[in-house]
Amino acid sequence: MTRSSRALVPVLVFVGIVVSVMQTLLIPVLQDLPRLLGAGPDDATWVITSTLLAGAVATPIMGRLGDLHGKRRMLIVSLATMVAGALISALTSDLYVMIAGRTLQGVVMSAVPLGLGLLRDLLPRERRDPAMALLSSSMGIGGSLALPAAALVAQVADWHVLFYGSAGLGALCVVLTLLAVPESRVRAQGTFDVRGAVGLSAGLVLLLLPISKGGDWGWTSGVTLGLFAAAATVLVLWTVMELRLPAPLVNLRISARPAALFTNLASIMVGMAFLVVSLVLPQLLQLPTSTGHGLGQSMVVAGLCMAPLGLAMMLTTPVHARLSRTPKAALILGMLIIASGYVAGLGLMSAAWQSLVVTAILGVGTGLAYSSLPALIASATPAAETGAANALNTLMRMIGSSIGSAVIGTVLAGTAYQLGGVTVPSLAGFRASFLIAAGAMAIGVLTALFLPREPHRHSRPRHPSGVGPSLPQVGGRRA
Repeated sequence: MTRSSRALVPVLVFVGIVVSVMQTLLIPVLQDLPRLLGAGPDDATWVITSTLLAGAVATPIMGRLGDLHGKRRMLIVSLATMVAGALISALTSDLYVMIAGRTLQGVVMSAVPLGLGLLRDLLPRERRDPAMALLSSSMGIGGSLALPAAALVAQVADWHVLFYGSAGLGALCVVLTLLAVPESRVRAQGTFDVRGAVGLSAGLVLLLLPISKGGDWGWTSGVTLGLFAAAATVLVLWTVMELRLPAPLVNLRISARPAALFTNLASIMVGMAFLVVSLVLPQLLQLPTSTGHGLGQSMVVAGLCMAPLGLAMMLTTPVHARLSRTPKAALILGMLIIASGYVAGLGLMSAAWQSLVVTAILGVGTGLAYSSLPALIASATPAAETGAANALNTLMRMIGSSIGSAVIGTVLAGTAYQLGGVTVPSLAGFRASFLIAAGAMAIGVLTALFLPREPHRHSRPRHPSGVGPSLPQVGGRRA
C-alpha cells in the first residue's frame, strides 16, 4: 500500500468535515445577521437560503460531471469555488455581495458524494464500505464539533474571521487532495445533459424556495402555492425528458429500482430528523431562565452540549464496519435509535446535562443511519454512475433537511408566546418538534422495510494489488 493510498481516506474525511463546517458556520450569528448586514430579517435569511439552493443545484450536476470527466477533478473545482466564496464573504458586510459569496460556498456540498464515488472506485471491498461509512458520517461529525468552535470565534472575534477560517480550511483541502487523492479511471458513457441540468436546477429552485421561505411568505399565499405548482410541472416534464435520453443527467431507471428508491426515500426522513435537534436544543439551552423553561446557557456552552452528537457518530462508525454486510439492518437500527432518542428527549429538557444524553443517543443512531446509506447506494448502482447516484442521495438528505427546517420553524412559530414584548418559543413547541422527528423515523423504518434483503452488488475488476479497477469502465462495462 502506497503512502498516498493510506492518506486517501483521512483526506476525504477531512474534506467532509470541512464541508459540514461551512454549513454550520453562521449558526452562532444567525440571530444577529440582520444587524450585521444592515438588512431586514427576511432579506438576511437569503444568506442561508442561497447556500441551500446552490448546494441542491450543484450536487447532481457535479456528480454527473465527475462520472464523465473525473471525480477528483470536480472535487478540486468544488473546493476551489468554496474558497473563492468564503473570501468574498470575508471581505464584505454588504447583503448582496454576502449572498453571492455564500452561493459560491454552497457548491462544495457536492464534495462528499464525489468523495464517496472516489472511495468506491479506488478501494478494495474490505476497505471500501467502512471508509464510505466514515465519510458519510463526517458531515454530521464536523457540523456538531465545529459548532462550539464557531460560537467561540463569533463571541471573541469579528464574525468575518469565520469566513477567513473557512477559506483557509478549504485551501488546505485542495492541497491535500492534489497530494493524496488519485484520479479514478472509471468513466461513464455519453455526454453531459445540459437540458437536464437546466431543467433539474429550475425544478429544485422552484421546490426549495417556497419550502425555505414559505414561513415568511405564508404557506397558503399565491406565491408559495404558485411556486409549488411550477415545481411540480417542471419536475414532471424533466422526468419525461430524462427517460427518453440515452445519457441522462440522472439515470431514473436505476433510481427507480427498489434498492435505490427506498434508500433515497429513507434518506429524506433521516435528513429531516437529523436537523431537528440542531434547531431545538440550542434555542432551549440559550433561552433565559425567566421564561420558565429556558436553561440560560451561553452560546459556547450550547455548542458544547451539541458536541456529543458528532463524537457519538464518530465512535459508531467502527460498529457499522461490523454491520457493513447488512446495511439494511444497520439503517433500520439507526433510525430506531434516533426515534428512541427523540422520545427520551421529551422528558429531558430541564437541565443542560440532559442535552448531552439526548445528543449522544441521537449521535449513535445517526452514525448508523448515515453510515449505511453509501453501502446501499453502491449496491444498487453501476460503478460508472456512482458519482451521480451518491449526489442524488445527498440531494435527498438536503431536501429532507429543508422540509424539516420548514416544518419545525412553522411549529415553533405557531406555538410561541409573548413575554415582555418578546416572542419566545414554548416548551410545547420543542416537544412537538421532537415528536415530529420521531414520527419521521417511524416513516423511515417503514420505508426501509421495503429494501431488498440482499441487494445486488455491482462488481468491478481490480488491480492485482487489490486497489482500484484494472481497466476503465464505460457505461458500467469493462472497456
